[in-house]
Amino acid sequence: MIWPFVYTPGTRLSLAELAAARLDGDVVEVGEAFMPADVVEGPEIRAASLRPLVAPGLALTHESAAWVHGALADPPVRHSVQRCTERRRNHVLDHRLHYRDLQLPARETVHLGGMPVSSRVRTLCDLLRADAAASDAPRAGAVAMIAAFPGILDEAHRSLASSGPLPFKRQALAWLERPPVRTT
Repeated sequence: MIWPFVYTPGTRLSLAELAAARLDGDVVEVGEAFMPADVVEGPEIRAASLRPLVAPGLALTHESAAWVHGALADPPVRHSVQRCTERRRNHVLDHRLHYRDLQLPARETVHLGGMPVSSRVRTLCDLLRADAAASDAPRAGAVAMIAAFPGILDEAHRSLASSGPLPFKRQALAWLERPPVRTT
């Protein structure tokens, strides 16, 4: 399915035509594609813009999902994807992707713009666990998710607490009990 407000080079217009339309102010860049300048950029548009980059059977996760959901203003340089099918990948993926082979459960996936994306709750839990693995405090992605969607804190805590053993789960739960404060 072609998403109606997302133009990828080579589908309806060539890259040269899209670049000219961008110079004329008719389209703007979004993710790996372009969209009409007068269309509101929302989660569906952001997710659909990544279709040329993300193969079927993969879901957007972590910072990529946070950007799609609207918590982050800019897309990450390298998009995070995770397998959402039972079948494992047997070929090299695009170098612009950070791939995780663990299967993302269907119950923790939403479909936006024709793309599977980790749910808001799963995205926050994944970001907090990744931050715990890398540092001693939540970083921009998790803080932005909490700021954009403060209502998911309790659900994220319940989801993480009821999950099985996971790396860095204890630290993520502690952060959810005392959400990080954004400093200026």
